Amino acid sequence: MPEISTQHLFTLRLEIAPFVRIGAAPGRNLNIAPIAGGTFEGDRLRGTVAPGGSDWLEPRADGSNLINVRIALQTDDGALIAIRYRGIRYASPEVSSRLQNGENVDASEYYFRASFMFETASEKYGWLNHIVGVGTGERPPSGPVYHVFEVL
Repeated sequence: MPEISTQHLFTLRLEIAPFVRIGAAPGRNLNIAPIAGGTFEGDRLRGTVAPGGSDWLEPRADGSNLINVRIALQTDDGALIAIRYRGIRYASPEVSSRLQNGENVDASEYYFRASFMFETASEKYGWLNHIVGVGTGERPPSGPVYHVFEVL
């Protein structure tokens, strides 16, 4: 069986606008966080997060939160990259309360993981169209931070 290894791709820092709380929609509770901007930086690419993306957050009865995010990145040399990622964040009720209250909670106190897919028309960054990314997340008061890795 082939082994799976990873290589750091970039660290992504998101700026979140105030939540749009849809509430108890049929079959699920739903909150939408508009993405106001942000930055990303790695050895092979870096730049800014374009405003206009969104982070759909579904709190579940077991204390976990499903995330479904779509954003656009603009590299420092002008290329545009669309990213879709889904993930899960789970914390105990006590840790969840601290996160919701805006406290700075160490990432070791909760589980936050996501899988990433990329799309670009850029020839320079076309290799992104053919990879899968995985990431670990943190939720400081300033907004989500993801450490994104290419699966080799």
